[in-house]
Amino acid sequence: MNTRREFIKHAALGTAGLTIGGLAPGFSPKSYAKIIGANDRLNVAVAGLGRRMSAYYEPVSLKSSNVELVYLCDVMKSQRESAPKKWSKFIDYQPKLENDIRVVLADKSVDALFNATPDHWHAPGAWMAMQAGKHVYVEKPCSHNPRESEILVACQKKYNKVVQMGNQQRSAPETIDIIGQIHNGVIGTPYKAIAFYANNRGEVPLQKKTPAPSGLDWELFQGPAPRRDYTDDTWNYNWHWYGWDYGTAETGNNATHELDVARWALQGDYPEHVQVEAAKRYFANDGWEMYDTMDATFRFPGNKIVEWVGQSRDGYKTFGSDRGTLIYGTNGSVYVDRDGYRLYDRAGKLLKERKSGGNEAGTALGGGGDMTTLHVVNFFDVIRDRSKPQSSPIDEGAKSVLLCHLANIAYRVNKPLDIDTKNGHIKDKEAMKLWGREYAKGWEPPVI
Repeated sequence: MNTRREFIKHAALGTAGLTIGGLAPGFSPKSYAKIIGANDRLNVAVAGLGRRMSAYYEPVSLKSSNVELVYLCDVMKSQRESAPKKWSKFIDYQPKLENDIRVVLADKSVDALFNATPDHWHAPGAWMAMQAGKHVYVEKPCSHNPRESEILVACQKKYNKVVQMGNQQRSAPETIDIIGQIHNGVIGTPYKAIAFYANNRGEVPLQKKTPAPSGLDWELFQGPAPRRDYTDDTWNYNWHWYGWDYGTAETGNNATHELDVARWALQGDYPEHVQVEAAKRYFANDGWEMYDTMDATFRFPGNKIVEWVGQSRDGYKTFGSDRGTLIYGTNGSVYVDRDGYRLYDRAGKLLKERKSGGNEAGTALGGGGDMTTLHVVNFFDVIRDRSKPQSSPIDEGAKSVLLCHLANIAYRVNKPLDIDTKNGHIKDKEAMKLWGREYAKGWEPPVI
């Protein structure tokens, strides 16, 4: 298989006799139905119909996926009502439209939920889905705070459902290849990884109390979060930067991906020490309420180090691209990103390069592409056959997301953190107060 596209075809279909575009020569629709029958069909729902929705078009609509999209759910009427037309280019039927995720989860015919809601809804939506008997594909970060990650992992074990986080680079063939080589010693002993992200996000409006936009169910948008008045323009992406009620800052928003690759390469579980330098450096008087620039260092047992270099509003490509991960070993180094990898010896000579030829989005909002398709198809495959390897089981995803939470907590308490390497807990009592959050009445998490 020379290209990412060929890989997707074979991985998704599991047989050379079928093609993504339709049926193999000689196969009638009736015979095709015998191969992939209705008894094997998965009924899925998508909650959150904003920028990330387009990532699901291809994997859900592939005939080989044998999936029916039964619900499109969103608390904003305009997004809910515009979604069917967007999906009509990929499916030839009409999903049900729903405002309230609880209605979707109460439908026993739904097998799996795609949770593409804002961050504060990720874990609650996922554990509610598991309690209702659903499998869950939850976008990154899997939680709003560390305690939610612990609850998610516990719920997965209790309800025995497949829970996959949307850290799609775990399904990229090139990344899997080079991480395997690193684990087998291609660069000697890996000791350091630098994960980075650079974007040129602009000025953000100041928050102003105003009635919620027409069509927005502000009560349901808030969901598990403590109640407050609506401020303009919260719901349409700016919830990321308007304090800590809903978002997890840029570290939770984007560092999740590259920190995951870094931790994967170094085979670290929990760090022993976290130190952060972060501040708001740009547009001093705009509505952005947390840092927009961060350097974080995570020290792991065995003298291994992961660094995060996050530039939300300076697009200068310090490391040659807008996002990626550098891994250093005692006998060489590796650069890896969504486009593939480059392997160097200790003298800096390029030994091997592998390009993905894919189309996964980098820093553009929304996105999707080849890696996401593979990641979603893996989710479907594991639901049907638990013996198949899962690209991103939730206990692994939660460990990577914890790095983001620890960096945010270190920033908020303005001091370094010592960490218990057995469970990731913070040894500082003041900082541990931020391990969880306050919930609106009636939305408290389950006791597991």
